[in-house]
Amino acid sequence: MLGTSMAAIDSSIVNVSLPIIRKEFNAELSGVEWVITAYMISFCLFIPLTNWLKKRIGYFNLFIGAVIIFTIGSLLCSISTSLNMLVIARVVQAIGGGAISPTSLAILSENYPPEQRGSAIGWWGIGNVMGPAIGPTLGGLLTHYFGWESIFYVNVPIGILVIFMTMRHLGFLKAQSRFHTKFDVVGYVYFAVFVVAIQFTVSAISDYGFPSWQLPAGVAATCTALYLFIRSAKKPDSLLDLSVFKLAVFNKAAIVIVIRSLALYGGMFFLPFLLQGLLGYSAFQSGLILLPNALMMLVSRPFAGRMADRGKIRNTSITGIIIVACSFILFSQIDVGASLLAIILPMVIRGLGMSLLVSPVSTALLNAVSIEQTATATSMNSLLQQFGGSIGIAVSGVIHAFIYNYYLNNKYGETISEHFALQDSFLLSGFVILLAIIPALKLPQKPVVKIQKTVAS
Repeated sequence: MLGTSMAAIDSSIVNVSLPIIRKEFNAELSGVEWVITAYMISFCLFIPLTNWLKKRIGYFNLFIGAVIIFTIGSLLCSISTSLNMLVIARVVQAIGGGAISPTSLAILSENYPPEQRGSAIGWWGIGNVMGPAIGPTLGGLLTHYFGWESIFYVNVPIGILVIFMTMRHLGFLKAQSRFHTKFDVVGYVYFAVFVVAIQFTVSAISDYGFPSWQLPAGVAATCTALYLFIRSAKKPDSLLDLSVFKLAVFNKAAIVIVIRSLALYGGMFFLPFLLQGLLGYSAFQSGLILLPNALMMLVSRPFAGRMADRGKIRNTSITGIIIVACSFILFSQIDVGASLLAIILPMVIRGLGMSLLVSPVSTALLNAVSIEQTATATSMNSLLQQFGGSIGIAVSGVIHAFIYNYYLNNKYGETISEHFALQDSFLLSGFVILLAIIPALKLPQKPVVKIQKTVAS
C-alpha cells in the first residue's frame, strides 16, 4: 500500500504545482501538459512488461526493483533545470511506477481468497486512490514552503522506507517459482507504437487542427498497430493474455475503468488552474481546499471494499458514477467570489463517489478471471486506468483550447473566455463519466469468481 501510494501520488502531486512550473520555465500550457502526459504514457508502456518480468525474476525482485527506479527518477525530477529535463526524469519515474501498482495488486490477488479480496483491495486502495487524492494538498504545501522541486524530493525518503519494509516483510515472495519465458519483442513493439500513435493522433488535433495530414496518418498508424498487436497476441508466449477479453464481466469492468479515467484525469487536470487562476488562491491554499476530497476517500474506501465483498458491486458502482458526475456539475458552477463551502462541497462529494466507484469495479474485474490470468488482469487494470487518463488529459486540453478560442473569437475577454472554457470542460467531464452507467448496468450484483483455468479457444 505504501509503495503504491508513492507511485500513485505522483500522478497528481505535480498538478497543483503546474502553474508554478509553467511560470518558472516560461512554457505554454501544452508544454507543461507533458509533465503529466509523459509520465502516463511511459507508465502505460512499462505496465505490460510486468507480466513477463514476474515470471522471470519473481514478484519480490520486480517490486523492489521498481521502487528503486522510481526513487531514482524522483531525485532526477527534483534537480531538473529545464522543462525537457523534467519530462525525461518523469519518464524514468514512470518506468518504476508502471510496475509498482500492478505488481502490488497481483500480490494481493494471489494471496487473498476471493471472499476477502474486495476488502483487501479496499484497504490497499487507500494508498492507490489516496495518493492522487492527497497529492494536490501535499504538493501545494511543499511548493508553498520549499518550492516545486520538493514535491519530488519527498519520494526519496519514502522510497527508502518502502525498500526497507519490502526486505523485512515481503521476503516470502522469494519462494515464488521463476520461468525463463521468451520475451515477445514483436508484440511489445506493436503495443508501443499503438500507445505513441494514439497520443500523437490526439496531439495532432491540438497542434495541426482537423484539416491536416497528421490526423489521418495518426489514426491509420493507431489502427494498424492495434490490429497487429491483437494478431500477435495469439501466440503462446504473447506479451499479454488477451483471452481475458472473452470474459463478459471483465469487458464491462474494463470499459467502466477507461471511461472513469477519461473523465477524472481530464476534468481534474484543470482544477488547479481554476483555483489559482480565476479564483486567485495560492498553491498552498489550493492544496488545502483539495484535502476534503482525500479525507472522504480515507473514510469511505474500506466501506466500499466491504460492499463489494457482500455482493453490492453493480449498485455501488452506479451510485459512485452518479455521485462523481454530480461533483463535476458543481465544479462547473464555481465562479469568482464563490464561498469556500461551494468549493469544498464538490470535493467531498467527489471523494465519496470515487470510493464507491473504484473498489467494486476492480474487484469485479479480478474476480472474473482465473488464477492463471491474475497477473494479466492486474496489468490491464493499471494499463486501462493510466491509458485512459493520458488520453483524457490530452483530449481535455484540445477541447479546452477549442472552447477558449470560440469564446475569444466571439469578443469575450481572455479571463471570461478562460472561465467559460473551464466550466464547459467540467460539464463535459460529468457527461462522459455518466456514460459509464451503460457498461456498469451489466456488472454482476454479486461477485463472479472464476478459479479454474480459462482455456483460450
